[in-house]
Amino acid sequence: MFHRRFSRHVPTLNTTSTADISFMLLVFFLVTTSIITEQGLLRRLAPVHEEEQEIIVKREEVMQIVISPDDIVTVDGELTEDLNSRLQAFIDADPKKHVISITADRSSTYNTYFHTQRAVIEAYATLRAKRAKEVYGKSYAECTAEEKQSITDYYPLRLSDTTSDIGEGGER
Repeated sequence: MFHRRFSRHVPTLNTTSTADISFMLLVFFLVTTSIITEQGLLRRLAPVHEEEQEIIVKREEVMQIVISPDDIVTVDGELTEDLNSRLQAFIDADPKKHVISITADRSSTYNTYFHTQRAVIEAYATLRAKRAKEVYGKSYAECTAEEKQSITDYYPLRLSDTTSDIGEGGER
């Protein structure tokens, strides 16, 4: 008795469309996924001067904002609930000579620092929008470049930003 050898036939899979399907799924997920963008602060650095200028500023012209290591924000040594309105009142009192000084401890969180910077920018934006309505009768966004420059010259951004080691016994 002879046994016939049977060759077993292994079925193969047709994988020609697998690459197409994978590519389509990749494109689908890339298109439908929302990418979270981090918000940042738009700042223009001061121009470089050939010679250093010494600027004398009176104490009453400076608003000191301090961010402690515990993320407590104080304005001129006092806790404040509404930073934005205090900033607006201070800037509006003397638009040309004011200085806002922000001192953040190195161990404070970026979130608190960012919200403090955001409050400063919003205060300037509110005052500039109000000035545009008063002078030109339209919103700041609708103003021409010359009108915007005039408003910006009236409310210049005068900001001093430093870091310190308040929490580690350092002086500020």
